[in-house]
Amino acid sequence: MNDLRQFALNITRRHFLGNCGIGLGGAALAALLAESAGATLDPPRPPHSAGKAKAVIHLFMAGAPSQLELFDHKPLLAKLEGKPLPPKIIGDQRYAFIRRDAAVLGPRFRFARHGESGAELSEAVPHLAGVADEICILKAVHTDQFNHAPAQIFFNTGFAQPGRPSIGSWVLYGLGSETRNLPAFVVMSTGAGLSGGSTLWSSGFLPTKYTGVRFRAQGDPILNVSSPPGVDARLQRDTFSLIERLNRKQLEAIGDPEIGTRIASFEMAARLQTSAPELMDLKKETAETLRLYGCDPAKPSFARACLLARRMVERGVRYVTIFHSGWDAHSDVEGNVRNNARVTDRASAALVRDLKRRGLLDETLVVWGGEFGRTPMVESNPALGRRLGRDHHPQAFSLWLAGGGVKPGMTFGKTDDFGFHPVENAVHVQDVQATLLHCLGLDHERLTFRRNGLDFRLTGVEPRRIIREVIA
Repeated sequence: MNDLRQFALNITRRHFLGNCGIGLGGAALAALLAESAGATLDPPRPPHSAGKAKAVIHLFMAGAPSQLELFDHKPLLAKLEGKPLPPKIIGDQRYAFIRRDAAVLGPRFRFARHGESGAELSEAVPHLAGVADEICILKAVHTDQFNHAPAQIFFNTGFAQPGRPSIGSWVLYGLGSETRNLPAFVVMSTGAGLSGGSTLWSSGFLPTKYTGVRFRAQGDPILNVSSPPGVDARLQRDTFSLIERLNRKQLEAIGDPEIGTRIASFEMAARLQTSAPELMDLKKETAETLRLYGCDPAKPSFARACLLARRMVERGVRYVTIFHSGWDAHSDVEGNVRNNARVTDRASAALVRDLKRRGLLDETLVVWGGEFGRTPMVESNPALGRRLGRDHHPQAFSLWLAGGGVKPGMTFGKTDDFGFHPVENAVHVQDVQATLLHCLGLDHERLTFRRNGLDFRLTGVEPRRIIREVIA
């Protein structure tokens, strides 16, 4: 007891501030670092090759949009509606919410061809139809994962379980940052919650400076960046100076690179107090631009997020992901697609138009799609209150790309007459990842990180390919 009392008396204020692992510096940093760890300035690095894209805007449609109501027109399904698919088509595939002999559900929207490319699109996306000659549609994408959380994590990290770096983190690790005043990897979210959670933008086992920084939809974009009441510029400067000295002392003592991340995060936080409000202030955008996106500057929305994404890449942000959740159409697939398309179609097309007219589309890769597709068969379950929906379908789904070195006005890949299996130019999710990296000048096989004696990469250990047919 006396020894414990003597130990307590020997803990000086200097020891508490400078040496204690959970002292004042750590306590003050904890909340800020949760949001701004990825803000560390990382010098730009040369790519492996001359990629056309400098930035990526990934519009991730969480919940899995129905390709059969949007991009992959299957008239035969309308003729077969109410009848089961041939058993040879289904094979040994099992489903979570429907029987293998579930009846076919025909497409709920009309399709038409658009633009000089003749891209076949649903009436649910009339604005996308207006930029049909600017996009490249992949119609035969497949994935290994069947459920939302693993599939979302797999699409964004190349692995179905949490713990791996997200694709935005890999890009920063490979290329570094071109902006001093904003995080290089920014995440925004609209709609409901995400099954994959923050794993979708985590740096995993990479240094935390590569973690995505989530911008909130309203209020301060990043928590704990604005000074609290009573803290003036001088007090803040003195506080930052003290914390920096303490952190540098600790960095010199133990050499942990994560302390360097903390130091740079505070520096970025100070710059964000000026740059973030300027970024989020849409008053300088023209009325015509706001109408193009369908954006009310005062209200959080997918449209506002898309406009902010354009402003971010203009300011040197390397990777922006906008998650829009709510596409999980186990019931009323028609209403689900109609409602979500109403929210996302105009702004997605506007983003492509706006980037092009500003001369940014050639160097910005836009990606639109979800984690898997939906079944040709209907899901109806009175016990769960479900009718006229579609179950999860990993075998074949669609997404589209625009800009960034991708051929415009192209449709690549084909599924069978039932929309069940790819029959032409099938591509795996990790092929899409490899292609995205290629557009940025990164070789997916060379972009590795050594951990526990192994060289890890985004695209895993299976052979994956760049989809060279769609590269301009």
